[in-house]
Amino acid sequence: MLSALRKYLMIPKLIRLSRSAPKDRNVAWDRYWAGIARTGTQSEVLWDSGSDHELLGYADVLGRHLDPMLPVVDVGCGHGSFTRALAQFFPRAVGVDVSAHAVERARDGSHGMDNVSFLVRDMTQPGAGAGIAGNSDANVFIRGVLHVLEPAEQAALVDNLRQLVGRRGAVFLAETNFQGNPVEYVTHLGATMEAIPAPLERAIRELPMPGHFGPAERSRALPPEAWELLEDGPTTIETNPMTGDAAASLVPGYFAVLKPRN
Repeated sequence: MLSALRKYLMIPKLIRLSRSAPKDRNVAWDRYWAGIARTGTQSEVLWDSGSDHELLGYADVLGRHLDPMLPVVDVGCGHGSFTRALAQFFPRAVGVDVSAHAVERARDGSHGMDNVSFLVRDMTQPGAGAGIAGNSDANVFIRGVLHVLEPAEQAALVDNLRQLVGRRGAVFLAETNFQGNPVEYVTHLGATMEAIPAPLERAIRELPMPGHFGPAERSRALPPEAWELLEDGPTTIETNPMTGDAAASLVPGYFAVLKPRN
């Protein structure tokens, strides 16, 4: 029992690290991406597994529910790895992120891909969904965004998603749904009293504190009277393999596919 409780001795250190994160969410994300030197192999990004394995695991669900003739908008695209992978399933893929530095990196990694583009946009602002997909309805892919937003921000984002999908599009979301407390979460990702993996420490030090997002949170953010649930279930969010323990890079998650009710 003492060994199980020992991890809670990390709390003062975690508090000290998290105090340095900017209070303004947009500033925090842009500073974070400005300081990232490497993605993909040997990535410095916590949620970057360096492969498209996770996305390919969603392929069957995407094929069942998302119209392959519509463009897809990757909301919270970061450095664009998922946007580029989505381009193989849809005629056009547009990545959107609040961070200009993230979008710059995404563009740099997408040279020669004619059906991929990126925009800087805060999707929690009113009307932010306008014009992203031109005059077309669009599918939406959103991974690991809702769980870092406050409920009011989630509601604002969902309003823009509804505008994006129109009548023919659908929303696919995948979010972390780890049910433990923050100490248990960072321990799962490889933190110990002796050391915290660098990508994890950087996220703690520079970014807003994440939550979790499962069926209850989805029902609140995308209420059933406004959104039809087409499919949902557990999934696994693949993160940066920061330790020798493969299980430490796999986070329990939740996926759902929804369409707005007319």
